[in-house]
Amino acid sequence: MYAVDASGKEHNLQFVAENDWITDLASFYAEKPGQVYIEAVEPTTVLQIKHDDLLYLYTNYHKFDRNFRIIIEQKYIELQQRVLMNISATAEERYLYFMEQYPHLANRLPNTQIASYIGITPEFLSKIRKERSLS
Repeated sequence: MYAVDASGKEHNLQFVAENDWITDLASFYAEKPGQVYIEAVEPTTVLQIKHDDLLYLYTNYHKFDRNFRIIIEQKYIELQQRVLMNISATAEERYLYFMEQYPHLANRLPNTQIASYIGITPEFLSKIRKERSLS
């Protein structure tokens, strides 16, 4: 999931891999066009549900409601941790956190996307990776 700023620069917000999911909740609940893009970089399954249908499931199937609440809470915790890392950690610490959070994606994503996610340039990411491989 990424956003594009006024200058056209992409800012990666979230990655997901197998057996996980991603959604633009702000757009879904406001029932308005989103401010973010979701792009599959590998083959994926896309599921779509209408707003009213999801609310119906929440109301009439409590296990469904509970499971989605837990998923949303976990995603919120991940987001909170990411914000804390972005405001208090060094670039290398953010990279190591990315590697801890997404070890199975590190070799499947372009450096540009990883760098954008951790808030550095691709060149600086290459430097961090090189230094880590030497130590």
